[in-house]
Amino acid sequence: MLRSTLAQQGTPVYSVVWGPDSEKVLYTAGKQLIIKPLQPNAKVLQWKAHDGIILKVDWNSVNDLILSAGEDCKYKVWDSYGRPLYNSQPHEHPITSVAWAPDGELFAVGSFHTLRLCDKTGWSYALEKPNTGSIFNIAWSIDGTQIAGACGNGHVVFAHVVEQRWEWKNFQVTLTKRRAMQVRNVLNDAVDLLEFRDRVIKASLNYAHLVVSTSLQCYVFSTKNWNTPLIFDLKEGTVSLILQAERHFLLVDGGGIYLYSYEGRFISSPKFPGMRTDILNAQTVSLSNDTIAIKDKADEKIIFLFEASTGKPLGDGKLLSHKNEILEIALDQKGLTNDRKIAFIDKNRDLYITSVKRFGKEEQIIKLGTMVHTLAWSDTCNILCGLQDTRFTVWYYPNTVYVDRDILPKTLYERDASEFSKNPHIVSFVGNQVTIRRADGSLIHISISPYPGILHEYVSSSKWEDGVRLCRFVKEQTMWACLAAMAVANRDMTTAEIAYAAIGEIDKVQYINSIKDLPSKESKMAHILMFSGNIQEAEMVLLQAGLVYQAIQININLYNWERALELAVKYKTHVDTVLAYRQKFLETFGKQETNKRYLQYAEGLQIDWEKIKAKIEMEITKEREQSSSSQSSKHIGLKH
Repeated sequence: MLRSTLAQQGTPVYSVVWGPDSEKVLYTAGKQLIIKPLQPNAKVLQWKAHDGIILKVDWNSVNDLILSAGEDCKYKVWDSYGRPLYNSQPHEHPITSVAWAPDGELFAVGSFHTLRLCDKTGWSYALEKPNTGSIFNIAWSIDGTQIAGACGNGHVVFAHVVEQRWEWKNFQVTLTKRRAMQVRNVLNDAVDLLEFRDRVIKASLNYAHLVVSTSLQCYVFSTKNWNTPLIFDLKEGTVSLILQAERHFLLVDGGGIYLYSYEGRFISSPKFPGMRTDILNAQTVSLSNDTIAIKDKADEKIIFLFEASTGKPLGDGKLLSHKNEILEIALDQKGLTNDRKIAFIDKNRDLYITSVKRFGKEEQIIKLGTMVHTLAWSDTCNILCGLQDTRFTVWYYPNTVYVDRDILPKTLYERDASEFSKNPHIVSFVGNQVTIRRADGSLIHISISPYPGILHEYVSSSKWEDGVRLCRFVKEQTMWACLAAMAVANRDMTTAEIAYAAIGEIDKVQYINSIKDLPSKESKMAHILMFSGNIQEAEMVLLQAGLVYQAIQININLYNWERALELAVKYKTHVDTVLAYRQKFLETFGKQETNKRYLQYAEGLQIDWEKIKAKIEMEITKEREQSSSSQSSKHIGLKH
């Protein structure tokens, strides 16, 4: 039964393919490509894609990219908006077939006596010249390890993907045959051969472990000992993604997401409504020692966060939602669970950072940079790197945005990225070495300064004096700026004062000095929070400690007149003080009072500055006494 005719045209449709969400179809019309949504009134997207007739198209559901092949002897890669991402050199013969691998990392190209394997960005891994005539159609196996091609001479050609490489520090692992790997230690040229019972489907090398999934089993090798792997059976054979963290690793297959320890113990399996594991990749799933983050496909503005140990939603189960569609996510790898941060890039290519813990109040999502194409966290400390427009940028201490946004530019390292050509991609960030793959497939290694990493180590073990000594030795402004932000984040104001002085932030040094002279620890705490811009939290700390006047005073100092009066009225104290300061403020600027609430409370009230000053003195004395009595009670408790 014919349900509907989607399109009628005067030229033959040589190829048609479903869109990733099954809501659209892509088909050919001569030299044009057309994306037609199934909704009757939706807009049709059409563009001229080749100079010859287009023979074949494919659209991948994981990376959302389109392939096209034509009689102009070229193959091309497009995004789903019809923007060109890659354009091949002309071949000798028309390209007759193209096909994406299921995971969207590779694609195959067929032509006359030609079979080519390419990376998703377009550059070619391998070229074979089988004696087959033209290859008219290519199909991948479900696990992405082999392809079959329909040939013009009546034969079917089969091919296996081998020679994949994984690198980590001084180890290089190569898949030599379908069931064998070779491990090379480049420091001493030692070579180990690893044999497997079934064919290798996916592998990952990181954090001193090699994880290999075959069609039936999973092998875990330690880099210290290649002879005795840990082996366990898999529920489904087709693992599509392996992600590693320091303590455990994640396997994704058609049935679900599974977290295992390196001892082979099953830990958890996070689930969420409408989960489709077949479209997850390294950009949309991220793993750290305590958290799993997954970007939703149904609503691309949402990130699901799970506890690694239980697989349950993190915190109070609130999702992380953003105003735009998110493209890529990455969790930081070090530090405490409470300080876990997630960085992500949205479709405007803006880079954001936010806290992962979701309890009660909404965590701020703060913008770190614009035009960021790719990002990676270091595996040894929380340093973030990314490729921005024409620059390679390293955020030595991204948390600075929560502490003192003014000094963020001083904590960055930037260098020109024009040597990476267009569309480069960060492959890994291990220690202080960043590996970048250029659009032509070549790898570039960049070393960044080792000192910020050492500073992170010192601070995480509270060795503040060592941190100051290191900064004095290195004599770099970025180091001092990082130390200043780290010290404020950890409430170590003595170190913060030294660091701010070193970068010439004199106003902040003076403010820190004024904090030291405050009588009670609650006041000090509140002013440190204010220093970081957390005004509501500062006010809360003071109110909980019963320091109502101080809470009113910080609002007066910040010219939050509405809030200052609100507090004074609520706690029935210092209304005259607020009115006096307001009057003084208006007189300074030669203005008249227009605020109705202030006019209402000022009626018939005489302002007596002597009386107000005496009241303020009393408040300060009371706070000092409170502070000293709590100190002495502590001492008595200790003696007892």
